[in-house]
Amino acid sequence: MNLDGIFPALTTPYRDDGSVATDDFKTNLARYNQTGLAGYVVLGSTGESVLLSSAEAESLLVAGKEAAAPGKLLIAGTGAESTAETILRTRRAAALGYDLALVKTPYYYKPAYKPEVYLRYYRSVADASPIPILLYSVPIFTGVTLETSEIVALAKHPNIMGIKDSSGVIQRIVEVGAQARKDFCILTGSAGVLHTALTSGAKGAILALASALPEKCLELHELWKSGRNTEAQTLQGQLALASKTIVSEGSIAGVKYAMDLRGFHGGLPRLPLLPLAEEIRQRIAQLVNQFEPAVSRA
Repeated sequence: MNLDGIFPALTTPYRDDGSVATDDFKTNLARYNQTGLAGYVVLGSTGESVLLSSAEAESLLVAGKEAAAPGKLLIAGTGAESTAETILRTRRAAALGYDLALVKTPYYYKPAYKPEVYLRYYRSVADASPIPILLYSVPIFTGVTLETSEIVALAKHPNIMGIKDSSGVIQRIVEVGAQARKDFCILTGSAGVLHTALTSGAKGAILALASALPEKCLELHELWKSGRNTEAQTLQGQLALASKTIVSEGSIAGVKYAMDLRGFHGGLPRLPLLPLAEEIRQRIAQLVNQFEPAVSRA
């Protein structure tokens, strides 16, 4: 299974009544299918997975499987606070035809979560999973960071294929790449350091920004692959600013608004997340206009 490439962290669109709009979700995927994206992540952080009911989550998994083009890898976010629930979700994703499970760190009882807790948690999930799993370290949301020693230890498990590291810490990528098994795949979750991460050992990325600007994220990956580093660094500077404004400052609402500007179905986030203030909407609009022209909706 080849994880080299760019995977968007898909957003969840809602209807006017607040229900999940699986038809709009499929329409977005139909547009993404026309690009060189390597696959899709359903029910990740950008997909507001923690704000969805189990039935809504299931509907998105089904829709993703139905709408994805052949050859696109499907990754399901399945991490939960309990080991048992994570295993249940992972097995369900496998039954629906997903290729990998993205498993975030538990975090609620953080004071009790020593390294041995995470080692046992991930090994238990990997033992029980019918599909390979990816570790998911996203400290900005969980307050928990998987450190190099823990990642390297978990990389020895044959059913743990890699990690999505959203910490943005390049040193960790270098350390893991040097110490983990050679086929252990590192994916960065930070568009602002994408080029540096790739040159430091990452194979690809799972990016919120790729939901709004897939073409530019793909372009940077291709520039890196072809060794055109000067051009890649120039584009990286532009994407770093876009990521800071759209993703870091705008959060889920920012990504969705940028998608709206590009002709995708973004929409509003689900409460308690709030819509964007006018000031940041204007800044995001200016940034998006510097990239590709708007994509008209079918």
